[in-house]
Amino acid sequence: MSKVIFDISMSLDGYITAANSRPEEPLGDGGEQHLHQWAFGSDERSSELVKDALANLGAVICGRRTYNDSMPWWGADGPTGPARRPVFVVTHDVPKDAPENGVYTFVTGGIERALQAAKTVAGSKDVSVMGGADIGQQYIRAGLVDEISIHLAPVLFGNGMRMFERLGDEHIQLEAVTAVQTATTTHLRFRVVK
Repeated sequence: MSKVIFDISMSLDGYITAANSRPEEPLGDGGEQHLHQWAFGSDERSSELVKDALANLGAVICGRRTYNDSMPWWGADGPTGPARRPVFVVTHDVPKDAPENGVYTFVTGGIERALQAAKTVAGSKDVSVMGGADIGQQYIRAGLVDEISIHLAPVLFGNGMRMFERLGDEHIQLEAVTAVQTATTTHLRFRVVK
């Protein structure tokens, strides 16, 4: 059965970017190295997790900031590279310079419309909500996320962009699904109790 999974890499102190985020370093000073080392390194267990997630992935949703910041690295293929999974970008306006033959669909009708489109394309596979704090917070607040997947990096940034600051006043109950310790990251997955 298809699930909506919010997926994010985060420092131990809850930051998804380090300090001094800028266009050429969207994850801040040292952020890319610390937060995404697990996904591109040589750790076999982390590589298995990436492979399994990709095999079950039908579509991706991200916000416009993540799209803008990531295009220099993603190009037309998007975050899944040669697998070319469809990416639905939640935005207020469609960019004029989207890559030709890209995997991107720009959705101006809000997060629910983007999710509906992603689920249609994904079929029985999962939909991953990825990227920044704002889009993740919107989906979590709206109760549209089934699971939260956190790749917890063993680093304290002390500053940057926090992930879970604006979720509202209600408690969101989570149930642990898996915890996998690797040499570079602790991969945690929680089911959102509804």
